[in-house]
Amino acid sequence: MKQPNPAVPTVSRETADKLDKLAELILAWNRTINLISKNDEQHIVDRHIADSLALLPYLPSGFIRAIDLGSGAGFPGLVLAIATGSPFDLIEADQRRAAFLREAARLTQAPVRIHAVRIEASTITPAPLVTARALAPLKTLLAWATPLLAPGGFALFPKGRNAEQELTDARTQWHMHVEQWPNPLDPSARILRLSEITRG
Repeated sequence: MKQPNPAVPTVSRETADKLDKLAELILAWNRTINLISKNDEQHIVDRHIADSLALLPYLPSGFIRAIDLGSGAGFPGLVLAIATGSPFDLIEADQRRAAFLREAARLTQAPVRIHAVRIEASTITPAPLVTARALAPLKTLLAWATPLLAPGGFALFPKGRNAEQELTDARTQWHMHVEQWPNPLDPSARILRLSEITRG
């Protein structure tokens, strides 16, 4: 897999090969189920996989497992599990997408468990890291993430150009410690790492 942006962390050849397998599988399954938009198919590496890899520098050091919300085509949770070798629980309510994730996990040998349930109905043991990408406004994400976040844990969410507005909206209901960085693929977008989250 070529690295489309020097600001995105490089990965080993073995990891790159697995990510190539993931990209090929997404394109094959996308013919019958909606994993990504048709217009995004030619940008799967630089728009989706690289955007997931951009989170690598902001993962909390030494985390032992993570939960990814609304995993869909595997962004970012499956990609991060492949890149780090750390276990991820992937929550995806859509049964067809969950089936895709199972096949992708098998082909890439990713250390993931797939849970085909709604986020609100999951009974997964809380983890020190919760991730989600392109799923819901921050205020909603926090309501879903906090029951699944272990004490002292972090939520890591890539957000678009409306990140500041989403933070403002979320602060009407939530208190949190916020760290944020520009996304290397889009400097107007943000990567948010949130901790000490409490409902206010």
